[in-house]
Amino acid sequence: MLFTATVYTAPLMPVQAVLRKFWHYGAVHLPYRFHAGLCKMAGIRIHIRGTPVRKRACLIAANHSSWLDIPVLSGCAPVSFISKSEVNGWPVFGSLARLQRTMFVERERRAGTATFKNQMQKRLAEGDRLVLFPEGTSGTGNYVLPFKSALMGAAECDVTDFLGQTSKVLVQPVSVSYTKLHGVPMGRQFRPHYAWFGDMELPPHLWGVLQRGPIDVVVEFHDPVTIDSFANRKELTRYCEEKVSEGVARALAGREPDQ
Repeated sequence: MLFTATVYTAPLMPVQAVLRKFWHYGAVHLPYRFHAGLCKMAGIRIHIRGTPVRKRACLIAANHSSWLDIPVLSGCAPVSFISKSEVNGWPVFGSLARLQRTMFVERERRAGTATFKNQMQKRLAEGDRLVLFPEGTSGTGNYVLPFKSALMGAAECDVTDFLGQTSKVLVQPVSVSYTKLHGVPMGRQFRPHYAWFGDMELPPHLWGVLQRGPIDVVVEFHDPVTIDSFANRKELTRYCEEKVSEGVARALAGREPDQ
């Protein structure tokens, strides 16, 4: 499987590099097709609930438990990610992240938060769909960690749609839940084997995930909102955390959204 993924990935990297220079639409959509195909090859079955925002700028607030979240979310819709700065220096994965137009943030530098937020707003104003993991770290996948509000301030920017109408950028809470292994409910004891957190080494974790077999992932796209519906970014952040937590709890319990 690892060999197949390498053969599948290597030829597309120079193609994506060319697309980034000459064709914005292609550069945005090739990673989407690539990750959807990669998930199928790896036996990752994605079950989408709700409707992802596709044709407008959007700030996506999602929970984070594993490097798997990247191909899973990217396999659902054309997106770019906001990632910790360390990823930029990783062999292969750093290159893939840059090719997908990932934004790298130094979370330890509080003084740079305002500058980075402005950079996010610029990308949103250009029509991008950015995935933010407001937990600021990854967890076990059994529950959602508290959301941090600092970068959610990017939702305060104005965007203009194709009709020339200006409004605040859409914010869409998204729940990512790893639910089944070989078609059987995964359970609390197995889910952390797919989560990637703490000081885990990536290569052995990657190999372990590929060896265990097919898994099911439920991705729930909740209704998008704007910051205008809230008093401030902290209330918006709290709302996103509640929606994402509800979605994860529902998926792990095997319930549908209307139950």
